[in-house]
Parts: sequence; C-alpha cells; structure tokens
Amino acid sequence: MRALLARLQGLAPAPSSSGARAEALAAQTLTARGWRVLARNWRNPADRREELDLVCADGEVLVFVEVKARAAHALVPGYFAVDARKKKVLLRAARAYLRGLRRPPRTVRFDVVEVALGAEGTAGGPGDPPLRHFENVPLFPRYFRGA
Repeated sequence: MRALLARLQGLAPAPSSSGARAEALAAQTLTARGWRVLARNWRNPADRREELDLVCADGEVLVFVEVKARAAHALVPGYFAVDARKKKVLLRAARAYLRGLRRPPRTVRFDVVEVALGAEGTAGGPGDPPLRHFENVPLFPRYFRGA
C-alpha cells in the first residue's frame, strides 16, 4: 500500500520500469554490502525535478547514489551519462537533502551505480557483471558545505 501511495504521489517510479528494477537491484546489492538505505527516489520539496535515486549510509559516510540502467552491451557506460547538467541538478538536490537534516554528516560522497539490463529487462547478460559501482565520483566542490 505504501508503494502504491508513493507512486501516486510521484515519489517512486512504476515498478515495471527498467529504472525501478535497476534501483531495486542497486539498493539490494548495497544493503548486502552492509550499507543502510536511508531514502529511495527522494525529491526536493522545493523543486520536484531534483531527485536522488538512493541516499545511503556507508558507515559514517552519507552517500548519494545515482543509478543508471543500461543495456547489457551498451557502448557508453552509465558513468558518462552523468553529465555536467545532471551533476548540477544532483548537487542542488544533495544540498536540499542535507539542509533537511538536524545533524548533517561530516562526510558525504557521490557514487554512480550502473546496472546492465538484459534484453528482457533482467539484470546482466551471460558472463556480464550485472552491476558496476563507481565510488567517489567528482561532484562536490573541494570544500563542500551542505547548507
């Protein structure tokens, strides 16, 4: 019921979309690594176009994760789909998220997770790694302040 309500409010994508499947696989993989998923598809209340796919805690580090679904044999990795324009949007969304916290963390990081989807939308292809995780992608200015 919560998932349906979230989808109706525009807080979550439809479960049939490849992006939603990729985000679910990314969240599952990061949780298996010991991360805590704090938010999925978080949107800035002031500007609903600014979305963070996953907000996670990796120990004491707050990690903003952009998930990119790609065909298993795509020529361009999802990492390169996060262009300068997208980085600006993500930075604004991250700042808005941090402003909403009572006690912002001392350390934040931005990661990109690329999920390779097969022809039928399933993760990976034969012999392909279904998920590639790019940690600490340059997004934040050197001396980033959340608020």
